[in-house]
Amino acid sequence: MRILPRTVQQETVDKLRLAIFSGVFEPGTRLVESQLCVQLGISRPSLREALRSLAAERLIDIVPNRGPSIPALTWEEVTSIYEARELLEVEAVGRCSQRISAEQLQALEKALSAFEAAASSNDSLARITTAADFYSIILANCGNPILEEIHRGLVARISLFRSRSMSLEGRAQSSLAEMKEIYEAIAASDEKAARKAARKHVLKAMAAAKKSMDSGN
Repeated sequence: MRILPRTVQQETVDKLRLAIFSGVFEPGTRLVESQLCVQLGISRPSLREALRSLAAERLIDIVPNRGPSIPALTWEEVTSIYEARELLEVEAVGRCSQRISAEQLQALEKALSAFEAAASSNDSLARITTAADFYSIILANCGNPILEEIHRGLVARISLFRSRSMSLEGRAQSSLAEMKEIYEAIAASDEKAARKAARKHVLKAMAAAKKSMDSGN
């Protein structure tokens, strides 16, 4: 009855997700199952389970009789995701500023420091994961588990756009400055400033994503 801590399926999901984030697969690319099985060294049933998980995160499309592919989103679809992100994160940051404990505030500061180190490096995946960690602490301390749950459903796609926008020169450092504003407002329990900083960050990220898409990155 003992379950291994990491299954083949979960490891496959993680590797494919990171490959998508890092641009190994371009938007519109069809994924060939036989090739992926050889590359990953796994069986087709394990691969298909992993692909279904990624489809649930909306990172891939599975079309009957065509197989899995990387979706090529329109700007209108991307805009909808950023609008949802703005609604969720502005609310979460505002609520967090009034609820976070001293211990959790320290954890948030540590997550910000980790992003700062990643922003100064050339490790694009570290930037994505540390930014996600920063927001996961905010969401966990917003006092609304449903808001956190809905946001979690967008995390994969937010990370995908984050990886593309972070590829722009200077964007990582700009993100760091914006996230520092969010942290400082939360630390000061200033709800108005926290909401303003969160909105500014999402809108700047959206503008960077648009620039990235226009340039073909």
